Amino acid sequence: MGQEWCPMRQKLETHYPLECHQLDNGMRVVVSPDHTVPIVAVNIWYDVGSKDEQPGQSGWAHLFEHLMFQGSANVASGEHLNLLQSVGGSANATTSFDRTNYFETVPTGALDLALWLEADRLATLPDHLTEESIATQQEVVKEERRQRYDNVPYGDSLEHLLKIAFPPDHPYGHSVIGSMADVDSATAETAADFFRQHYLPQNAVISLVGDIKPHKGFKKVEKYFGSIPGGKRVERKPTPPLPALKDIPTVWLHEDVPATSVRWVWRLPKRDTPGTDAAMLALAILADGPTSRLERKLVRELNISTGVSGGVFDLREGTSLGMLALLAFPGVHIEDARKALTAEIQKFCDEGPTKAEVERAKTSALVGTLHDLGRYENRADAFSEYTTMYGDPDRANRRVSELLSLSAKDIHEAANQYLDVAKRGVLLYEVKEDDEKA
Repeated sequence: MGQEWCPMRQKLETHYPLECHQLDNGMRVVVSPDHTVPIVAVNIWYDVGSKDEQPGQSGWAHLFEHLMFQGSANVASGEHLNLLQSVGGSANATTSFDRTNYFETVPTGALDLALWLEADRLATLPDHLTEESIATQQEVVKEERRQRYDNVPYGDSLEHLLKIAFPPDHPYGHSVIGSMADVDSATAETAADFFRQHYLPQNAVISLVGDIKPHKGFKKVEKYFGSIPGGKRVERKPTPPLPALKDIPTVWLHEDVPATSVRWVWRLPKRDTPGTDAAMLALAILADGPTSRLERKLVRELNISTGVSGGVFDLREGTSLGMLALLAFPGVHIEDARKALTAEIQKFCDEGPTKAEVERAKTSALVGTLHDLGRYENRADAFSEYTTMYGDPDRANRRVSELLSLSAKDIHEAANQYLDVAKRGVLLYEVKEDDEKA
């Protein structure tokens, strides 16, 4: 079959080799040989995330991440991890708005085991779902929500920011963890339907990085996955970009939190575009680390804040998010914190970054990217990511040049266009007083 999704390499800053193949059932395969250490990282991205959930299904993509370890035709519940750990391997999975991925790192001699385990659950899992296995994982997911969202200070901040930034019916208008009611609504039958709709060979990318030659990697993937029937890929309507926020929508909460907090959100273009990349560098200059503008001004000089953070929540469909968070010193009034933050952001938009700030931000991004790609498992994840998102695994190599090509002017223009203080949404946490706690 044609390999249009695996184009020839251009001039790059990183040169990790890769070769591509596509099975007859539509599964795309990327192999990147690196024989430094006798291990192989296996990474599968399924093109399904929380954005694909229908009304009443919030949290189902993440629920399936758990269900994929509950047993299939030839593997008992819990045995996927046990078998890999018994040969010195490791495995895990994650779910996001845009994808679900499953990954293992194993000694070279255990690659067949890892591939067989992944193929067995792709081919047979929906026929082995039970009401008992669904109920067990529903409780696990709900407990995860309690621990990470409901019962920790500021744990609900992302859900509030999503509601500020997106309309309720937008694909990104709800969190990945979902609501307890929606998670509880899944049954063995409806979960199997969800699986059969999204867990298809042609909706998957598998990347192998490590001690494996490309032709052997392709042969092994063909052996285990080639007989799994294909199907029709999910057709999605494009999600148009949203305009900038207007009138500074604000949510003001009085909660049992340790300190007052000011959190801002902006709408940005979709991920991996020059505007979003430039906004990412702008937010790094403002709030990434002890040398950032906001740390120097608000933490060390004015003693208003105990810490600031910021970054880009990069999303595939139409609109990403830029975010800032400030924790105030005890006793600092929330209006004083808000005014100081506003003044610093406005100053940055007016003046732009210095040459030293640009170099520092780009160097940090470069080091982070190279450090990630230096690990087999991260490199496999990157190849799966860029194949799934753009049909171009080699873009993982080009990310360095994309980031380094941005100028101080690009960053200044992005700050003015996307980080304007008049285009923000605001989430405020104010410490609940003692009489309110009673």
